[in-house]
Amino acid sequence: MALSQTDLTRIALDITANLSTRDRFSRLLTTLRDTLDCDAAALLSFQGHQFTPLAIDGLSADVLGRRFIVNEHPRLEAIARAGDVVRFPADSQLPDPYDGLIPNVDGDLKVHACVGLPLFANEQLIGALTIDALDPNKFDQFTNNELRSISAITAASLNNALLIDKLEKQASNFTISSSKPTGQLDTATEIIGQDDSFMALLNEVNVVAATELNVLILGETGTGKELIAKAVHQHSPRADKPLVYLNCAALAESVAESELFGHVKGAFTGAISHRSGKFEVADKGTLFLDEIGELPLNLQAKLLRVLQYGDLQKVGDDRSLKVDVRIIAATNKDLKSEVLAGRFRADLYHRLSVFPIVVPALRERPRDIHLLAGFFIERYRQQLLLAHLGLSHDALALLNHYDWPGNIRELEHAIHRAAVLAKSAGVHDGMCTIQPHHFEFATSTEHVATAPKKVAVKQSVTSFAQMSLRDATDQFQGQFIQQVLGQHEGNWAATARSLQLDSGNLHRLAKRLKLK
Repeated sequence: MALSQTDLTRIALDITANLSTRDRFSRLLTTLRDTLDCDAAALLSFQGHQFTPLAIDGLSADVLGRRFIVNEHPRLEAIARAGDVVRFPADSQLPDPYDGLIPNVDGDLKVHACVGLPLFANEQLIGALTIDALDPNKFDQFTNNELRSISAITAASLNNALLIDKLEKQASNFTISSSKPTGQLDTATEIIGQDDSFMALLNEVNVVAATELNVLILGETGTGKELIAKAVHQHSPRADKPLVYLNCAALAESVAESELFGHVKGAFTGAISHRSGKFEVADKGTLFLDEIGELPLNLQAKLLRVLQYGDLQKVGDDRSLKVDVRIIAATNKDLKSEVLAGRFRADLYHRLSVFPIVVPALRERPRDIHLLAGFFIERYRQQLLLAHLGLSHDALALLNHYDWPGNIRELEHAIHRAAVLAKSAGVHDGMCTIQPHHFEFATSTEHVATAPKKVAVKQSVTSFAQMSLRDATDQFQGQFIQQVLGQHEGNWAATARSLQLDSGNLHRLAKRLKLK
């Protein structure tokens, strides 16, 4: 069945509908799948020698978070190098990046029919549209001219979206530097997320980045506060200046003042030369004070003076030094409670929290779990030298239902460990698939639920069917924590170590579950 003019008109109308860019691309792929009767389709943007999925249809949800480096994926490289429609033979020996990633089919089926449409704007490659099918003859009925029409419509829409994004950044006076001065943190790390709560966070980042306001980033351990700090700096007028990092929790009190403000030769035993502090290094740029809640009280007072007057004194020096530094601070503590407890200065808190940003926990971003999982899977596929690494349907469901008390950091570590275990279990027909039992928390949960010693948990399982999944998970976690806490005679620190959780995260989880 050839494509009719009506089909092409419907595709054009769908992609120009009054929808958000993300929804418009999703509708395009849905329409393409219906029109071409294919099993999967993906729209990818091209930048920096890699393809990034913008929308997928018919593929495993984690694909949306993957980043495909061109020279590691021969089919995508062929599409990138082609100036026209690329039809891969059904018996092509080039590995397909989507093999085993079409859900709701039995086994790790490989794609048999694959067509790639490179997308160009002003003779520059800006993306690709891929359509795949399990039937090797599925696309024989469509001519190259018909497929070129689809390519042209899609390229125009993608180019418009990229131009709008560029104009919005220019309107916000964003100045992203391509070079990185000495002493600046690497700001090239990509921030992954599409959940509404996370998009609201990015909007706050965009708003405050263009200002000179100090920023206080709040959030649980492992939520990505450092990435948010980098984003604020990267999109600020100071982007071409240093972003200097200091972990306040790692500061030894004996050298903390020197680390912040520097010292002169002879200021103390061992000071054999002059040294610049972090403030001086960050002059005209940004200083990121991570774990600010751990800063000793005596240094809080000196930090406040620098923020108020812009001048500092090196250890052992009577002279003042003027600096122009923007402060971004981060903490997983409740600083308001710390102020009330007398462990944090109220005046410093108010000076830092001119614009507070709260990074949501991963459990508050359910739509982003599969994106982040895909991102980490592709990273560890490369490191482990695997041709294909995927998540089974059950494994993906397990990730979506887990509470992630350790947030994104825990997810990354879980994916890494599971990938290593999956590889050790063997690669079958080029496919390596992560199963639920490869995740440590799944194994420990199963063990606890069946162990005869855990009578309370085992008996409570029978009532789970009457609850929502979230309520059942909360009940199980609460009972499990209480049992482990009892084994350690009420010692929360020992319980956290036994559960392999950050102590602060365990306390927050216990409060949410009303255990404290």
